[in-house]
Amino acid sequence: MEFDFLPNLPKSNLDDRTFKDLVDECILRIPRYCPEWTNYNASDPGITLIELFAWLTDQMLLRFNQVPRRNYIAFLEVLGVRLQAPTPAQTDITFYLTTTLPEPYTIPLGVEVATLRTQTDEAIVFSTDAPLTISHPSLRHFLTAQTVENEPQALRDRITGLWTQRSNGEWTGRELSLFNEQPEPGNCFYLVFNPEEQIEGNVLAVTFKGEAATPTGINPDAPPRRWEAWNGTTWQPVLIQESDDGTKGFSFSEIAQQGGNPLQGSDILLHLPTRWPVAHFTTYQGRWLRCVYTIPQTNQPGYNSSPRIISLAVRSVGGTVGASQSSLIQNELLGESDGTPGQSFQLQGFPILPRREGEYLIVTPPGGLPQAWQEVSDFASSTAEDLHYTLDSRTGIIQFGPLIREPSQLVQQTWERYPRTDGITPTQALPSASRSLQPLGPTPLGPQLERQYGAVPPRGSTLRMVGYRVGGGRRGNVQRGTLIIPKSAIPYVARVINHWPARNGADAESLEDAVLRVPAMLRTRDRAVTPEDFEALALQAGMGAVARTRCLSATERQEAGTVRLLIVPQANTDAIAMGMGIHPERFALTPQLQDRILAYLNERRLLGIQVKCIEPNYVGVSVQTEVALEPAYNNPQAQEEILFNLRVALYRFLNPLTGGSDGKGWPFGRPLYPSDIVTLFQQTPGVRYLGVVQLFEIRKQNATWVRTLPLDPVIEPGPQGLLCSWADNRLRSGHVISILS
Repeated sequence: MEFDFLPNLPKSNLDDRTFKDLVDECILRIPRYCPEWTNYNASDPGITLIELFAWLTDQMLLRFNQVPRRNYIAFLEVLGVRLQAPTPAQTDITFYLTTTLPEPYTIPLGVEVATLRTQTDEAIVFSTDAPLTISHPSLRHFLTAQTVENEPQALRDRITGLWTQRSNGEWTGRELSLFNEQPEPGNCFYLVFNPEEQIEGNVLAVTFKGEAATPTGINPDAPPRRWEAWNGTTWQPVLIQESDDGTKGFSFSEIAQQGGNPLQGSDILLHLPTRWPVAHFTTYQGRWLRCVYTIPQTNQPGYNSSPRIISLAVRSVGGTVGASQSSLIQNELLGESDGTPGQSFQLQGFPILPRREGEYLIVTPPGGLPQAWQEVSDFASSTAEDLHYTLDSRTGIIQFGPLIREPSQLVQQTWERYPRTDGITPTQALPSASRSLQPLGPTPLGPQLERQYGAVPPRGSTLRMVGYRVGGGRRGNVQRGTLIIPKSAIPYVARVINHWPARNGADAESLEDAVLRVPAMLRTRDRAVTPEDFEALALQAGMGAVARTRCLSATERQEAGTVRLLIVPQANTDAIAMGMGIHPERFALTPQLQDRILAYLNERRLLGIQVKCIEPNYVGVSVQTEVALEPAYNNPQAQEEILFNLRVALYRFLNPLTGGSDGKGWPFGRPLYPSDIVTLFQQTPGVRYLGVVQLFEIRKQNATWVRTLPLDPVIEPGPQGLLCSWADNRLRSGHVISILS
């Protein structure tokens, strides 16, 4: 076994004889041991046998000069290297209620939701990671502002003293304008909710009642507004799709023309953040929502008059909670202990996810009370009285502490080299588990003593695993809208769905990946000091869910005592081969992954150092060019195949995971030149020459992506930027390649 990706050090050649040297040496020995043998030609059968055995010896010498694969794996085991188990994918699942309930309703932890099972594919099961409480929201303030601000300062209260609140929570009063009488982009209004109500993650239905005689002049199919919630650091979009807005951008006159009654009210469904803290702006405190009048899209009209409402009500119709790809197995009986040290038991399900509270082993001795045992990573610090066991997450094997026989001569030699002055004898210096046992008798190294690492369940004890979860792998990165099947009936729940695709699922670590991890592990010593240490440990913390990391330099951090890490999560790259590319949203840093990395690094960083995980600045690229093909490819089918291969090559080249000249991801901060595209296309058979190469850059402005033509024929992503490309017909972000006639 040879790892070509590791640095090669000078190695001694234990036996440098070649095949020819072995054959010549044997022939030279013939006259001495067999003088009657005089025919040394290659056609002689004896010479053939000599060459055969020389070849076998040469193969043995080749193995003799190498470290066998089994020995290399044994070295990794001695270092404590274990292959990491698969990482479960994570997403958010939304539960919609059948009706509004009079009391807060809680959906418990561990509710399982699966994809649709087909004839070829098994259902993929996800379970919720936390309880979900669907509460009753209470609107406290309705505020308006002339301009939109990240932290609003100039606010005007519009309902206090003017509107009244009914017993059902509805606010009503005289007609109220949402924006200025002459609306301008930037006008906004705020909904502030009671901070005592725990409504994080709820699906909020905001009911507006308006007058039908006040047309606003907008296109109801593309209203120029956006709904956002303050999540503690920024304003997060909460309107998932336009169909959730029953008011069509407060177009009450449009609703009346279609036969509806605006006085009965229309709902806007808003999916609140799962982390929605209480904020304090000016003199108002609560949980904040806002609606902002944005700049209309190209060739779309804006508000020529402000929408007017006469009533406002809020209620919760569902909730969203985080979920991971896992299935819970409870109360699994493993068998009985035979009382021998080091015994192991196999769990039925594996690989096993990291254990949560309430997932442990119960040992019941014969005639005794059940005992809760503790899982440890190894038995190095365990004594014979410690109720410890290890659990291999990848294989599902539970193992108890071994019994190690130690020569007492080693203890005596250690005593002679490092004598103690406190009166302790060599026997007293032995571990308690060793002193309590008698020597087993003389050996070449002297008498042997036994030492038990970790307790052993008594003979006849029953073993039961209270609970554990299985799952993980890339197959869990399902698309949005696929988790729709509850595994069991959930009271008061009408339907479930995942509005966002699952991310961060990774397969189990391979041996090659572990070999690459070992140098970083030995260098960092599980401590984060240098920028390289933070990068290596962030990859380990991701457990396969992190593809790339970069620690910003001191000049880029701009904060003393703060380490800023750029994190690129893993993503499914199958869409590249289909000519679709990968949208930057697939590389979003989820709160769950961010918390996992920070928790791992906080245990290993220096005191006084603060770690922040941020996303790179993703910059989209759209390439437009023309190519001339060789005359041999003057066939419509062949031309279409070449064009498809060129688009796939662009999506692969301009990608944070597979891009760049080395195929390991586009380098951080590296600009893109037209010559890069020319060099890439020259590697495709059939391409004769290229026409003009135009590069369009796509940058995110607020919540939308905007495609522009840069002044210089270069796309500069910035020091914290990464290039990516994806296909979107509405945005025209795909690559356009035509054939020169």
